Amino acid sequence: ASSQVAMRCGVSSDKVKNVIIWGNHSSTQYPDVHHAKVNLNGSEKAAYDAVKDDAWLRGDFISTVQQRGAAVIKARKLSSAMSAAKAICDHMRDIWFGTKEGEFISMGVYAAGNSYGIPEDLIYSFPVEIKNKTWKMVDGLSINDFSRAKMDATAAELVEERDTALDFLSQ
Repeated sequence: ASSQVAMRCGVSSDKVKNVIIWGNHSSTQYPDVHHAKVNLNGSEKAAYDAVKDDAWLRGDFISTVQQRGAAVIKARKLSSAMSAAKAICDHMRDIWFGTKEGEFISMGVYAAGNSYGIPEDLIYSFPVEIKNKTWKMVDGLSINDFSRAKMDATAAELVEERDTALDFLSQ
């Protein structure tokens, strides 16, 4: 998601921070740039102001990120396991070194105690900060109606998956 924004703005991906991936690792995941910042020529701008294309941010950007795994498999004609391995390495680096002050990453964590109205018995991707090898959910970010609908859709998918698994296990 950060790379997509960076390419759109003509900067490297290290110039983009605080993009959030909400929810499930599936085609309902929601890449959210409402709290993201892009460093353009030494000046930090809100991602929406840097990209200057609301239709792309609400359309092709989201679908590109949601379909990334399928695109990797289609292009390679093989599993996307290396992509998953890279994500694991990135998470381990973030846990080991922490996040920079004022920055957060997205991580699938237990939803208990979240301030976003997500059912508490799910593993759901939220924005987190990491300090001293301990993650803490970033609470209280403002959520607009567009984001709320996307977040609820991916939560509903996770609830359905959880309920299906629990039903299967109870048989």
